[in-house]
Amino acid sequence: MSRTLSAPDLSDSAFAARFHDVADAAAHTDGHRPFNEQSLLDARSGRRSPQLLLEGEDAVGAAVFGRGEIDLVVHPRYRRRGHATAALRRLFDDEGGMSGDLTAWAHGDHPGARALADRFGFSAKRTLLQLERPLADADAEPAAVLPDGVGITAFRAGSADEPGDTADWVRLNALVFATHPEQGAISEGDLADRMAEPWFDAGDLLLARETAPADAAPGRLLGYNWLKIEPGSALGEIYVLGVHPDAAGAGIGRALMLAGLARLRQRGCTAVELYVEAESTGPVRLYRSLGFVDRTSDVQYHRWPR
Repeated sequence: MSRTLSAPDLSDSAFAARFHDVADAAAHTDGHRPFNEQSLLDARSGRRSPQLLLEGEDAVGAAVFGRGEIDLVVHPRYRRRGHATAALRRLFDDEGGMSGDLTAWAHGDHPGARALADRFGFSAKRTLLQLERPLADADAEPAAVLPDGVGITAFRAGSADEPGDTADWVRLNALVFATHPEQGAISEGDLADRMAEPWFDAGDLLLARETAPADAAPGRLLGYNWLKIEPGSALGEIYVLGVHPDAAGAGIGRALMLAGLARLRQRGCTAVELYVEAESTGPVRLYRSLGFVDRTSDVQYHRWPR
């Protein structure tokens, strides 16, 4: 029977290597990553606990537990042997410490995850669509026109003498995603964590603002399109797109999308992906109108307190 090996975070290089070996093997087989970015940030910072499932000395699975969230994957070589079931049983017993309101992501809506969810009393709560499209040279020249008095600029990180765009962005993001359990809760500290990632480039965070005279303070922030390109990758991502509710319907979202596609193509990307809540009909309609098609979907399961 498998056992678990825990670490306070992923700073232990030997533990981290084994953890990522399991995740990489699953991604290669399944076609998608088993842990999302927030889970890995939490595991690196110690906010949640990374664990390995061991059978003897073999790493047969990996997990991130804590704060009412469960992320779990079994190495493809060791699936269908009861390792995930055993790990969850340990998690829910008196020693595991996981109780109350719980959520778990099934990336790719894997049938094995659906079976586990049903067995342990979880029900589907949210569906996150992953959409994609190729990029061509024609994408490098955006065609959308912004409303009068609105311009697109790059994010300014700021300094001791210059506040930059951090506070404005955090406020607008919280407003746009007020009902979103993860995105809307991003703080200035969370933003700083992401800015410290090797993929971050301030030029990839496009801001739509009301224009202002050269000697005046920057105009009101009306929207943003944050792009993400992993080092060495030709696949870009529309990381998050947001438009101020007061500016909805003015074409700012479409203009930001086209500007983002142009930026990705100019930086050498040949394809682009994005994630969007399935029930967000307006954004889904926008993305499909720009040529995005379905690749896969992620499902978040929920288990009520017992």
